[in-house]
Amino acid sequence: MRVDVQISEAIPLNRLLVTGGLGFIGSNFILHAHEKWKSSNIVNLDAISFGAVPENLRGMEGKPRYKFVKGNTADMKIVGKLVNDVDVIVHFAAETHVDRSIADPESFLRSNVVGTFTLLEAARRSDIEKFVHISTDEVYGSITDGSFQETDRLEASSPYSASKAASEMFVDAYFKTYGVPTVTMRCTNNFGPRQFPEKFIPKTIINALLGRRIPVYGSGTQVRDWIYVLDFCRAIDLAIEKGKAGSMYNVSASNELPNIQVVKAILEQLKRSNDLIQFVEDRPGHDFRYSLDSSRIRNDLGWRPQEIFADALRQTVQWYVDNERWWKPLITDRVLSAAPWKEKQ
Repeated sequence: MRVDVQISEAIPLNRLLVTGGLGFIGSNFILHAHEKWKSSNIVNLDAISFGAVPENLRGMEGKPRYKFVKGNTADMKIVGKLVNDVDVIVHFAAETHVDRSIADPESFLRSNVVGTFTLLEAARRSDIEKFVHISTDEVYGSITDGSFQETDRLEASSPYSASKAASEMFVDAYFKTYGVPTVTMRCTNNFGPRQFPEKFIPKTIINALLGRRIPVYGSGTQVRDWIYVLDFCRAIDLAIEKGKAGSMYNVSASNELPNIQVVKAILEQLKRSNDLIQFVEDRPGHDFRYSLDSSRIRNDLGWRPQEIFADALRQTVQWYVDNERWWKPLITDRVLSAAPWKEKQ
């Protein structure tokens, strides 16, 4: 058993296990990491469940430094073998859509809590140098004024955020009890290429392109802080290289905007009318505002967002315009539903 582990200096990255690498952030991170760490081998463990898109990494197939393994993070037989052969774990794999967690909370418990527990169990039996756990700003709940700091109380509002908060508790406990060198990243809303069409920004873009009504919950005044996915990937880089074991880092880009403003910006770029906007019933337990204070990662690790929101949003919209062949096979009435929490699973 390892205790009092403190990793503060940059570590060599030779063998990397990424869970959930066919998802949105995971696939962008794998492409980024494969380019950055030229001598590193990357293993991608993904169960190919809802939201995973094999097409995201089709170009990686056959590359000598990349290996894909189909499997569930809750399967110790698979996880134990993989963890024994890597230096660093970056754990993205999770059910992430809040609306779906309202309709089917049990699947979120299995994936987000049991899957994380299984990885931690394998990690404490091996010689892992860093276990980076990807969490969310939603574990804090809503905030009216100011911004959450890492030391603030967690007050999850949805089954999704509750499952992520529970997984964080296991991550923290495995550091304190067993010395597993964990780092937890709590990030605001990511956006960019390869995001599953059910999410807010791609759903808005795709509906607009198809001339469909764009559902906006309530009055659309809910506030989110948006971060371009590659900026978050760079934050994960620093967590791997310099993050202190046992630490938690908020990651935010100070792009706090009401949902309706984001929708209108997308419609303006696509030269579509605001008449496509349809205000619909708000989902249960909908947090009004998320806001994170990211001073710790900025001061301790030197991270700063590099992308300007307006430019990154334009690039993202253009990516969906140019990549209809990617998103068209993924869209269904269920995926584009105005009330996903009411959909049958």
